[in-house]
Amino acid sequence: MRPPLFLIAFWLFAILSNGQEPEKQIGQMLDNWHLAAAQANFEGYFAHMANQSIFIGTDATENWTLTEFKEFSKPYFDRGKAWSFTAVQRNIYLSSDGNTAWFDELLNTQMKLCRGSGVVKKVDGEWKIAHYVLSIAIPNANVDEVVKLKQVFDDSLVQKLPPKKF
Repeated sequence: MRPPLFLIAFWLFAILSNGQEPEKQIGQMLDNWHLAAAQANFEGYFAHMANQSIFIGTDATENWTLTEFKEFSKPYFDRGKAWSFTAVQRNIYLSSDGNTAWFDELLNTQMKLCRGSGVVKKVDGEWKIAHYVLSIAIPNANVDEVVKLKQVFDDSLVQKLPPKKF
């Protein structure tokens, strides 16, 4: 007598997911990604990113494809010290088909508190980062002060940007 199909499906799911819920898998992958950067493990860090991924950094000019982000990051990793981000809070939201998720995380970094957010997708059974956005968390009480600090740079950049096409 063969076991019912739903038992086979459940068994396969349990094996493929290592017995963990997707949110736990994603959280562990993100923690490992941040750890790889702290350990200056270039290959380990970028193994967590999808081939078509985008990384948006804290500077308005930092909107990189995977190749561009690798080129930017390589000197930091080569020095043996990239960056150290530790999640202190994280929310993960799973799509209804279970193959895509989005998240936000509050990070303790060398820049003090930052916010990371992004999209992950399943690629060959593994969660990979498809899109990541890093921003510096600025208390509302300090926004006017920060705007003054960045005004000249931002005004100059806006003048150099090509006309919008959307």
